Amino acid sequence: MRGAVSRILVTGSADGLGRAAAEALLTAGHDVVVHARNEERAAALEELSGRGAQLVVGDFADRDAVRKVADELNASRPLDAVIHNAGVWSGPAVMPVNIVAPYLLTALLRGPRRLVYLSSNSHLGGRPSLDGVDWRGESAGSYADSKLFVTTLAAVVARLRPGVLSNAVDPGWVPTRMGGPSAPDDLELGHRTQEWLASSDAPEALITGGYWYHGRRSEPHRAVHDTAFQDRLVRVLAEETGTAL
Repeated sequence: MRGAVSRILVTGSADGLGRAAAEALLTAGHDVVVHARNEERAAALEELSGRGAQLVVGDFADRDAVRKVADELNASRPLDAVIHNAGVWSGPAVMPVNIVAPYLLTALLRGPRRLVYLSSNSHLGGRPSLDGVDWRGESAGSYADSKLFVTTLAAVVARLRPGVLSNAVDPGWVPTRMGGPSAPDDLELGHRTQEWLASSDAPEALITGGYWYHGRRSEPHRAVHDTAFQDRLVRVLAEETGTAL
């Protein structure tokens, strides 16, 4: 069941799962905001912009750029939902892009009542430890750890903001630029769950605190629902960014 027309931000929507989700939501009649890392990547979104999508540009490895994007969006019509899709697999930007940026957007954006965070099955191998984490991207970070952190962020937002529907989605290992051409999972199924959680009025979609894989709830890493770990994570991120959730 589709819901009323919603204004939905899809981060990292120049290609892959983000592009597929943005296209599908736009085709369904929603008011979509697409995001690209830089102007070069933004050129890939001209077709969606031509169909009415708003474009925001900002490198999520840069905290000031994240804040600028949040300011730009707060100055326009409020968002109903955000799909936190932007992510990187390796390199120094892992923590800044995969957890710091979604944390900052969650703290700064006004209005969204649905938040969907892209997780990964890899989060099950993450370490529930915040000691020595390189939040600023000065060295390579652990992808598995970053996905454990963002899955935990989805859970703590669900707990602290009862008026918000906050969920995490494992899209599967799909054949995107990040996943590679030989990835075994279904690309179509890889983006449908986050679209559904961001826009549907079906009773099954109106829940919070879930971890999803292809339309079904699953059990995340046990640390995700450890409230002490949740509290430590948001406290450390608040101190690191100077921005409280």
